[in-house]
Amino acid sequence: MVASRWSLMCVRHSRGRLRAALVFSVVLFTTPVSAHEGPPFPIVQDKPVGPAVISIWTDPDVGNATFFVLVNPPAGGVLPNDLKVRLGVQPKSGRLAEANYEMQRENLSGQVQYKAVPYLDQQELWRVRVTLVSAAGGGELISEVEATPPGYGRWDLLIYLLPFLAVGLLWMRAVLRRRRA
Repeated sequence: MVASRWSLMCVRHSRGRLRAALVFSVVLFTTPVSAHEGPPFPIVQDKPVGPAVISIWTDPDVGNATFFVLVNPPAGGVLPNDLKVRLGVQPKSGRLAEANYEMQRENLSGQVQYKAVPYLDQQELWRVRVTLVSAAGGGELISEVEATPPGYGRWDLLIYLLPFLAVGLLWMRAVLRRRRA
């Protein structure tokens, strides 16, 4: 009788420790979600600039960010063949000079798109300048975007694996309980 009470107290005590460890790990490994993970998103849509109407899409990760400029002709017009698109990025704080990139043209099933991969060195607000140049005229558009951290590096795998490990542990626990019964 005394032995069964003792084992029951030990089981309750170990369950309490398990719960405390679970709560501690959730608090320790959770972080506020403020970063962008996923596909590019628009920061400017359908703005007339010089001889074209443009949209700017970006995946502004710290490090190598990706910018796309989608170029469409104005209503009833055509795009100039000699169109060049430049991208300039600069921290809004002005701590660095503007870095300029010549964007590379990509033809994607009827959509004209330009791409550049600038380097954003810190998580902060960046000024984005897109300049169009052609014989038919040019134009400029300025916008802003916040650079976001690219992830946790090699810790990503562990963080994304935790829910699957938890489900696996719960399944193992259920199997062991069933065997005991």
